[in-house]
Parts: sequence; structure tokens; C-alpha cells
Amino acid sequence: MNRASPPSKPLGFGVLGCADIAWRRTVPTLLAHPGVRLVASASRTPDKARRFADRFGGEALTGYGQLLARPDVDAVYLPLPAMLQAHWIGLALDAGKHVFAEKPLSADRADTERLFRTARERGLVLRENTMFLHHSQHAAVTRLVEDGAIGELRGFSSTFTIPPRPPEDIRNRADLGGGALLDIAFYPVRAALRFLGHELRVAGATLRTEKEGVVRSGSALLVTPDGVPAQLAFGMEHSYRSEYAIFGSGGSLSLDRAFTPAADWRPSLHLCRGNAREVIALPSDDQFANIVDAFVTSVAALAPGAPGASADHIAAEANSIQTAGLIDEVAAVAVRTDV
Repeated sequence: MNRASPPSKPLGFGVLGCADIAWRRTVPTLLAHPGVRLVASASRTPDKARRFADRFGGEALTGYGQLLARPDVDAVYLPLPAMLQAHWIGLALDAGKHVFAEKPLSADRADTERLFRTARERGLVLRENTMFLHHSQHAAVTRLVEDGAIGELRGFSSTFTIPPRPPEDIRNRADLGGGALLDIAFYPVRAALRFLGHELRVAGATLRTEKEGVVRSGSALLVTPDGVPAQLAFGMEHSYRSEYAIFGSGGSLSLDRAFTPAADWRPSLHLCRGNAREVIALPSDDQFANIVDAFVTSVAALAPGAPGASADHIAAEANSIQTAGLIDEVAAVAVRTDV
């Protein structure tokens, strides 16, 4: 993917919360972008902030408020738990910072809409880290579907499951929004929106829930106005699966490692038409680098004298709100089983 030209002045980033994904993936990717510089990182724990700064540079701060008060921080990256994100995203926007945040932005659609409304009113970029959508393999799928390779759409299915997490993992804490619904269902729901459009509604759902409130796994049936179904499964008590398939009147397409491919992974797209089976080799791509570039580009587009919000930025906002709404619907209609 071609990178946009870096802005004349690098975007000063602050990291608000030194979570695991920040260490492993997002902050190294931010630092690799020519239009970004790391100014500071903040943690509630002084030692963690120091270790983070020792590795990545910038100043170590104790407490998130100190970071938001810095005039040299133009944008913040938030990898906080779901139940904490909305509060701190709101404070970051109030402080005049652009925000790049892990998904989900909040625990429900109402808060997600409110945050985007605040960002628009302040002329700021708020972007949810839907990194998988920025891998070129999905564009290849879209082209084949639009070119009629499988005929008219008849159905979609997707599964994203991971093995059980250690007891101390935040996914096992209901008070922080942990569990498979907010964290893991996001991926197949968002993929269904990509291929079936924004008029999807939830026809039914199931959730396996611990008495403490943590959703271990679930399934959902979504449907378009003309009856095309999306059958989704998600969970964190399984072997690893990350895949989707699209079914048409004349064939089907399927993709493995759909959501979390490594940057050097060479995807293979399986196309079936009648008795013919074809494996289409696709190029590797770095979805983390691509979404960081999209964020930096969106910020530059809102600068004085720039053209304003791009179609990509506007679509990303609508997609985030719609995804949050569908997950709300899944929670509302699900048949729940205590485990």
C-alpha cells in the first residue's frame, strides 16, 4: 500500500495506558511512521511508564491527566479496557487531542455516537483501531464479489475464536468490559457490515456467560432486508480460528487468517465455482502500518487550509457506530446460558 506523504511537522503522540498491544504492535508501528514522533507515555504505575519510555523513548508520566495537559501532544493513542475508554477518550477530545483508540471505543452505541459527535464539534479525528479492514486481502475479496465471481450474494459466515486467556487477563474481568462480546465479536460483526451493508439487523443470538458476567462465547444471526444471512461465531474458550466465507448463487469465497495476519503472511483466497477449485495467492500486507497511515492522513486533512474530512474518515465513523449498535442488539436479544 502506498503511504501518504508525511506532514511537514511530525504528529506528536502520547500513549495513554501501557497495555500489551501497545508494547507488541501499535507503538512500534507508530514509531515507524515518518509523520509521527512519540512525546510521552503515561501509566498509573510509575515503574511501567519508565520501562515503556526506556524502550520507546519520550517522557514517562504517572497519571493520564499529565499527558493530556501537554501542549506538545497533538494526538493520543488509547489501548484501555472497554469500560474505561469512553471516559478517557472524552477527556482527550476535551483537551483538544486527536484520538486513535483500540476497539471498542466504548461499551455501547450511545457513548460511541457521543464521542464522534464531540470529535466533529471540535474539529478532531477520532479513529477506532479496526486494523484488519486495512489489509489489502479484503479489497481483493471485494473486487471478486463486485465482478460477479460468485454470482449474487446468498450468505456470509465468519468465526473468530481464541484459546482461554490467563486468569489475570482483562478479558476475564466483567467490570472492565472483558469477555468475548465486546472484544472478539467485533471482528465478525464488522466483517459482515463490510460485505453485506449497513441495513443488517440481528435476528437472533446466543451467549455463554459466566455468573460473574463475562461472556465466554456466542453466536449471532444477522440478516439484510432482502434476507441474506450472516452467521457469526466468536469466543475465547476454543482453538484459534480467524476466517470468513461468502456464498453466492454461482460459487463461494473463503479466507483464513482474516483478522490477525502477520505483516509477512501471504494470504490465500479459496474460490469455488461448481467443481472448480482455485487458490488465489495474495500479497502480504501490514494492516497496522496501513491504519496508522490512515489516521495520520485524516489528521492532516483537517488542518487549516486542508480539504477536510475524507470519505474514508467519514465511512470509518459510520462503521464504528453501526458495529457498536449491532453488538448492543446481540446483547439485547441473546439467549444466555450460564457456564
